Parts: sequence; structure tokens; C-alpha cells
Amino acid sequence: MSAVYELDGDLRAEMSALGRRSRDAAKALANADTDTKNAALKAMAASVRANVEPILAANRQDLEAAKASDLRASFVDRLTLTPDRVEAMAKGLDDIAALPDPVGQSIAEWERPNGLKISRVRTPIGVIGIIYESRPNVTADAGALCMKAGNAAILRGGSDSYHSSGAILGCLQEGLKAAGLPETVIQSVPTTDRAAVGLMLSGLDGTIDLIVPRGGKGLVGRVEAEARVPVFSHLEGICHVYVDAKADTQMAVDIAVNAKMRRTGICGAAETILVDRAGSGDHLAALIEGLIDAGCTVRGDAAVQAADPRVEPATEEDWSTEYLDTIVSMAEVDGVDEAMEHIRTYGSNHTEAIITEDDETAERFLRELDSAIVLHNASTQFADGGEFGMGAEIGIATGKMHARGPVGLEQLTSFKYAVRGSGQTRPG
Repeated sequence: MSAVYELDGDLRAEMSALGRRSRDAAKALANADTDTKNAALKAMAASVRANVEPILAANRQDLEAAKASDLRASFVDRLTLTPDRVEAMAKGLDDIAALPDPVGQSIAEWERPNGLKISRVRTPIGVIGIIYESRPNVTADAGALCMKAGNAAILRGGSDSYHSSGAILGCLQEGLKAAGLPETVIQSVPTTDRAAVGLMLSGLDGTIDLIVPRGGKGLVGRVEAEARVPVFSHLEGICHVYVDAKADTQMAVDIAVNAKMRRTGICGAAETILVDRAGSGDHLAALIEGLIDAGCTVRGDAAVQAADPRVEPATEEDWSTEYLDTIVSMAEVDGVDEAMEHIRTYGSNHTEAIITEDDETAERFLRELDSAIVLHNASTQFADGGEFGMGAEIGIATGKMHARGPVGLEQLTSFKYAVRGSGQTRPG
């Protein structure tokens, strides 16, 4: 099954109609109770499981086009669906159904001296536009999270995943229909025309309340520059692992290799390893050997090159590059202060890890670095909403307003104040 179709007529008119349908669907969804939304999610998961072969067949179309375009291996990996990855999508839908419904939750309550009772209550944002690249599983995660949080979603995936995303969308809409909700609660932009993105960024005549970009620097930069509606920025993941002098060597190697090589094409993959010069005699050679043995190319500064002839020289550009590939840059630094300064200079405020047995140094790193996620003695690959117990995520927000880190259900809500009185009037 597939929800892919081509536009007829004027693009602007069609996109405006798409926005109006989403706005109407958001109003209908606002009246849906938790049981209805959960029933829709479970029906979506069942539909995904019932349509594994059609989803994989659609994905093969996208993969053939990607390989014909000679796209890099990490890009193809992000695009690729397997039976296990399809099942993970279905499980993610089940997991979201099991999460508490944030809509209507009271965040805070207090009573004023005049007897007014005030509550701050979570509410849906409204209509959310999600613009993303390559990963077809984002279709399921983003659509389901928006719906559970009471929002209608307009999805615009990359042209590279067009057929895969369409097949997945069909399953989501089948689940909505089974639960008695409008299929238009989750819609996709039905064209690969890039002009459609510009129309979304304009707000579709006031029907879109929020844009969430998920992709590389080019996409996020365009969204931030052109958007006329609020944006949750999901910037590139130039993530760091700092190995302190007081790190356990084997732990450092295990974490560094996992952080870089578990999946190189995700935003939480480590791109730079920083090694404390005071401990490099214990750690540096082991780190280089572990990474190279795992199939990683290491690009290093002079000290790192001197430690192993297989290390390639790093350039200034390497320190600010998101490789999304089996390449890592590595440098020696003088302790945690120089490590943090390097991260502030070249990083993207995404995810950073420190490996050390010194709790005081670890706490300084966690406290003083202003990245969205900071970890102690753990891999950067844990930068994921599912791993945080949030069921799934739309992305990792690297801005500082409203949402930071994994964007899950709570982050996809706003709030309002409900004030209950007993006849109070305000004195003149």
C-alpha cells in the first residue's frame, strides 16, 4: 500500500489546501481521548507489521535510485529498511501508545490570596510541519508522536525516501481510520518539488504552527533563514568524546569505538575524539588501534600521527566536519579545560561525552558544557529519545528555547493557564 500521489494544478493552491485539511484535522483531534489515540497507534503498528513486504518493496525502489546516484555508504545505510528495522518502527508505535498522554496534564497548580485557583496545563501546539532527509523511519516516529501529543502533522521527507515514506504513511493513515480519526491528522507533501518546502516555511497561510527540520546543515540553515513560523532546530551532530587522564583505558576504547562505529550515519555518532595529553601514554595508542581495527580511518593532529603511522593528518576543516562515515578526527588536549574549549569552538551543541574515573572532573564537564546532551562514561550513541525512555523522537533539538535534546511527546506540547474563580473581580 502507498499514500504516494502526484500534484495536479497549482502547487500553491494544493499546499494551501493541505494546510487547511491539517488545521481541520487538528481541531477534530483535540476532542479525541487518550484511548482513541492509543487505539490508532496500535492499529498503525499492526498495519506496519501486516505490510512489511510492501514497505520493503517501496524501499528497494528508493535504494536502487540512491545507488544509481552513487550516494555514500552512510547515506544508503540511513535510507535502508530491513525486516528488523520495520519491526523496530512498529515497536516504536506500540511504545508511544504505552506512554502517558501529555495533553491535559497539569504542570503546576497554585492558589492566589483572593481565592483564584490557577493551573498550567499542557495543550497541543496545533499543526506541525516536519522536514527531514533520508531516514524513512522518521515518517512513523514523527507522525505518531505528533498525533499522540494532539497535533496534526505535515511530513515532508527527502526525495530519496519518497516511496518508502509513502508506504509507511499509508499504514499510519490506515491506523487513524481504524480508530475513527481523520486520515488527514497525518499527511505528507505529495511532491518532491523543493518549492513545496518554501511554502511550508511560509506557514501555509497561517495553518502551520511549528516547523521541525531534521537533516544536515544545508537543510537546517535554509529552514532557519526562511521560516516565518517558530522552528525547533535540529543541527548537525558534531559530537565529541573526551578521554580524561583518569579514564579506564578499556572503557575508553569500548566507548569510543561504539560512539563512532555502531552506526556512523546517525547524528549521535562521535566525530572527534579528544585525549588528555597527561594520560595519552596510557590511552592514545589503544584508542587508535581499537578504532582502526574496527574499520575506522583516523585523522589526527601531530601528536596523534606520531603515535601510529596509520593516522592520516587532520586539517582545520576536520574539526568542524560531521563525517557520518567511518572517519574520525583525533587530537591531544591539555586537560578538561582545553577539551571544553575545543568543543565550544568546533562543536554544534549536540552531544558530548567524558570518559573518566574522576567524578569532580566529570561534574565540571557536565555542568559547564552547554550542549543539549552531555554524558559521563557512556557512548554518544545514547543520544536518542527511545534510549531516554521517551518512546521515540522527532529529532535532537540543539536550540535553547522551549525544547532541547530529544524532542518527544512533552516537547510537542505548549501550555495554557486555566483559572478557576468563585466570582472574583479585580479592584480598580
